[in-house]
Amino acid sequence: MKQWKECTKEELSAMRAEFASQYEALKEKGLKLDLSRGKPSSDVLDLSNALLDKLDSWRTEDGTDIRNYGVVDGLPECKRLFSDLTGVAPERMIVGGNSSLTHMYNTMALFYLFGASDEPGCAPWGKAEKVRWLCPVPGYDRHFSVTQDMGAELVPVPMEEDGPDMDEVERFAGPDPAVKGIWIVPLYSNPTGAVISEEKAKRLASMKTAAPDFRIFWDNAYGVHHVWEAHKAPDIFALCDAAGNPERAVYFFSTSKVNFPGAGVGLVAAGPATVKRMLAHLKMETIGFDKTTQLRTVKFFGGSAENVRVHMAKIAALLRPRFDLVLETLDREFTGTGILEWTAPKGGYFVSVDTLDGCAGAVVARAKEAGVTLTGAGATWPYGKDPRDRNIRIAPTYPGVDELAQTLELFAVCVKLVTVEKLLESA
Repeated sequence: MKQWKECTKEELSAMRAEFASQYEALKEKGLKLDLSRGKPSSDVLDLSNALLDKLDSWRTEDGTDIRNYGVVDGLPECKRLFSDLTGVAPERMIVGGNSSLTHMYNTMALFYLFGASDEPGCAPWGKAEKVRWLCPVPGYDRHFSVTQDMGAELVPVPMEEDGPDMDEVERFAGPDPAVKGIWIVPLYSNPTGAVISEEKAKRLASMKTAAPDFRIFWDNAYGVHHVWEAHKAPDIFALCDAAGNPERAVYFFSTSKVNFPGAGVGLVAAGPATVKRMLAHLKMETIGFDKTTQLRTVKFFGGSAENVRVHMAKIAALLRPRFDLVLETLDREFTGTGILEWTAPKGGYFVSVDTLDGCAGAVVARAKEAGVTLTGAGATWPYGKDPRDRNIRIAPTYPGVDELAQTLELFAVCVKLVTVEKLLESA
């Protein structure tokens, strides 16, 4: 297939007429589809319906009445289940709330209000003249929003196939005490699906930082969300401990995309001193999280990490045809054209695509006009501004396969139409 950049103006004009006609025909279908967020589909949610009927007792294994106050740090049997699943020691965990995002926000707020450490040179971040935070890009928009809401300056660093560009990370964090941390999605990162390598995780854990209270916010959101083959994230706590930085990592996980997003369980884990610090302030915030959901979750999975893995394999079987459809469509429509690049993740919830520079915003707008909502162009960059205006996150998990096929057909036409118009501008 001829590369589009090699086409003549006459060829491009003919292509534009063809794609414009296809686009108008698709607009007439009156589509109303949404690929903007990585939400579970109804058939995936149906796998967890029995969760609602799992409470045959109000008592935990040690006799605690889950209907009452108490157990701020989470039920022991829930911690044990998560420990078996993630490899994180129970004593490092605080379990509670349905969202790991809440734990991220609370942790950031804690560090801003009271500091991340009592060590010398570790004043509350909110009292610092400036706080800078490293953001691998393309990345997760909600991560960026949390940090931005606190007033931090967001600093993009390139995301590579095996994690962030560590030379850039060290270039920023090494000499600048204002650089307080970095966001990391270690497994199937949002949106590229990258898996961080052991080498890069070790560099994060051991690198010299000007800030003594530098923190890695390790959001293992997709730690059990394998679609084709299972990968394992490096043990960030073991790496930090070995490097003499036991408090550097703060780990997040939840069951929001394991069973019900609105009725899941989130956890935060950290070094011993940080957990102690968190609990001291958490006790001012709550007398106890929702223990009924914690116990229901334990009972649904029979307290077994292996049962969670079996459950996730069922989810993967439902998601795989959707991801296959995305990748097959992109390959069929764009291989050889030179106008689109995309990732082929092994798990997670997204596929990341890069248009030619200056085209992503127009593609999203064209799709919206025709009835398909995509994640906003720029959402995968700090402040919502992709400097090259090229990255788009595709979230194929929510619609059914038939709806997804219609959406991808429109997406392909929008990319072609916008791209050929862009090439005509300089032809």
